[in-house]
Amino acid sequence: MITVSELGLGFNGQNLFSGVNLLFTPGNCYGVIGANGAGKSTFLKILSGELEPTKGEVVIDKKLRMSVLKQDHYAFDAFTVFDTILQGNPRLYEVSKQKDALYAKEDFSEEDGNLAAELEAEFAEMNGWDAETEAGKLLQGLGLSVDLLYSQMGALSETEKVKILLAQALFGQPDIILLDEPTNGLDVDSIHWLEDFLMDYIGTVIVVSHDRHFLNDICTHIVDIDYTKIRMYVGNYDFWYESSQLIQRMMRDQNRKNEDKIKELQAFIQRFSANKSKSKQATSRKKLLDKITVEEMPASSRRYPYVGFTMDREPGKEILTVENLSKTVDGVKVLDNVSFRVNKGDKIAFLAENQLAVTTLFKILTEELTPDEGTFKWGVSTTQSYFPQDNSEYFNDCDLSILKWLEQYSKDTTETYLRGFLGKMLFSGEDVLKPVNVLSGGEKVRCMLSRMMMFGSNVLLLDQPTNHLDLESITAVNNGMIEFKGVILFASHDHQFVQTVANRIIEILPEGGVLDRMTTYEDYLEMKAQRA
Repeated sequence: MITVSELGLGFNGQNLFSGVNLLFTPGNCYGVIGANGAGKSTFLKILSGELEPTKGEVVIDKKLRMSVLKQDHYAFDAFTVFDTILQGNPRLYEVSKQKDALYAKEDFSEEDGNLAAELEAEFAEMNGWDAETEAGKLLQGLGLSVDLLYSQMGALSETEKVKILLAQALFGQPDIILLDEPTNGLDVDSIHWLEDFLMDYIGTVIVVSHDRHFLNDICTHIVDIDYTKIRMYVGNYDFWYESSQLIQRMMRDQNRKNEDKIKELQAFIQRFSANKSKSKQATSRKKLLDKITVEEMPASSRRYPYVGFTMDREPGKEILTVENLSKTVDGVKVLDNVSFRVNKGDKIAFLAENQLAVTTLFKILTEELTPDEGTFKWGVSTTQSYFPQDNSEYFNDCDLSILKWLEQYSKDTTETYLRGFLGKMLFSGEDVLKPVNVLSGGEKVRCMLSRMMMFGSNVLLLDQPTNHLDLESITAVNNGMIEFKGVILFASHDHQFVQTVANRIIEILPEGGVLDRMTTYEDYLEMKAQRA
């Protein structure tokens, strides 16, 4: 159990949050949500003891073991995979190394023997003899081979490191697990395995995530950080979202009724206060008026950008034909004999075990790369806009302000128009004068989406458009793609995003070719599970 009492944290004289009182209990999973910069990761650091609060306290029973998902992917490069995972239980790792050091001594004394016996008993009590088996099962669940156990972390890919650090956080049945964006970098199968693991877990889970489907599947409670307040609600993300929207609507409706009543009473008082025959009624209404208050809407740091794609013209029947495309990247054949035809009205989600396959396909279709074999042909009536997964070439060597950067892509270059447009994308006031090369990941994504909206294209290609975005921005992009009347080719790891946008799924197969189905994402996953 974790007890948070009168917690507060201030930076430079301003409160990030204050007066926080919460109770986290075993058997529950708590999803922490809030706008970018609200303090989600900071709150987890306070719970873990990494950061001291300005006020209040966090009380955790000293007997309980807390495990935290590490964010530094290079911190364990000098260790083997097994030792990295074992460090998820620091005491078990320490005992294991002490044992090894004792048994390696040439002059093994009686005193050493007694210490070894004590360590062996503690090691067994912590299920140390099963540690290798458990570590192997965690690797398999996350889609990695058990053969990696004694590989050096420094030799592994970024994706493999992400999964191993997650295995470390889950290892050894901790009492409390803190996870900050655990689904980042995970494939669909690994995310599903993680959902099952956490739903069966009997301890306390506190997780920060931008994945709405993940939060819906695992969470029993939502912890909302908004304008210095942290409040806890029972239910998953969708329940919280629908409830909060309903409460906001009810409060707006009540306020409108109160405002109308106030205006009516004020008019009556003004009209009849000088009339002796009506003076008593006017006085009584004045007393009533004093009791009516227009309740202030709860202040919120949540801001939803406007994401809407419009077409300058409708596409014709011919959209795109791809025939026998093949491409090798760094010695690996990522596309092998890929063929498909895109039709009017298609919104296609592209999937692949190797995400590089989809990125490579999109780069070929936008002529950033040339295929080794095969051809593709766009319909003469189509116009394309591309959202690349890596947008660094648009920003790194550019010192233009946001305003001047967007001006390059706009037909209307007046400052009034551009400021108005950027305001809807949450860049207001002096923000628009910031150089684009210092923007955050989320700000760069909003710039790239703004750029796309300027083109009026009837075909959109988007490679992981939700990366770096908060839940509000993801929702805005999601809604914009649902409402778009043209053709969309996209890739995303966000389950709800794919399910609500795609009407067709194309999986690029590692053995060559594609699996092409006119279906929803969930129906596709069900079909795939039955086939496996």
